[in-house]
Amino acid sequence: QVQLVESGGGLVQPGGSLRLSCLASGISFSNYETTWYRQAPGKERELVAFISETGGDTTTYADTVKGRFTISRDKGKNTVHLQMNSLKPEDTATYYCNARHWASRSLDYWGQGTQVTVAS
Repeated sequence: QVQLVESGGGLVQPGGSLRLSCLASGISFSNYETTWYRQAPGKERELVAFISETGGDTTTYADTVKGRFTISRDKGKNTVHLQMNSLKPEDTATYYCNARHWASRSLDYWGQGTQVTVAS
């Protein structure tokens, strides 16, 4: 059974930092493209950051987070992190981890989400 479990969310003041983690069981991130999405109340889910499967390690970011967020993979722990710095109130959302196999696109998994609230 495949599971993605996000952690690391919470309440932080503007300008602060958080590191989100997505731990996978049942799959290896080495074979999956991994994406962090977020969804704020009343808004559509949006892509935040992407990292390709091992071998590519291509990363892309939404313009709204470029230069502030960093996505990375810890191969030994089968975990993908999202380091979020200089947080703004508009970063408040539920953050979701998605893993999709680089070749078999139907192998597509989501975590349950972790809440990030940026407020003073």
